[in-house]
Amino acid sequence: MLISPEEIKKSLSSTKWKYLNGKIIKNYKFNTYMEGVFFAQKIAALAEKQNHHPNIIIGYCTIEISIFSHQMNGVTTKCVNLATTINAL
Repeated sequence: MLISPEEIKKSLSSTKWKYLNGKIIKNYKFNTYMEGVFFAQKIAALAEKQNHHPNIIIGYCTIEISIFSHQMNGVTTKCVNLATTINAL
């Protein structure tokens, strides 16, 4: 079930996740390229466990994560839960 932008913002208010264009997005910066790659691998393993897979863009010392439900074409509770779990890594 999709959740409203207001509920998304409320659920993620204490994090740096942003709601934009039907997705929740966060950018991470690292000291080295490989630190970012290792972080992306941790996210991939977590996503596989939860069977909910974000888009991960690996740049030079940066990672951009965007989460939305491909099936529902928007943000669900499962998306918010994944974002919260990623935040704890």
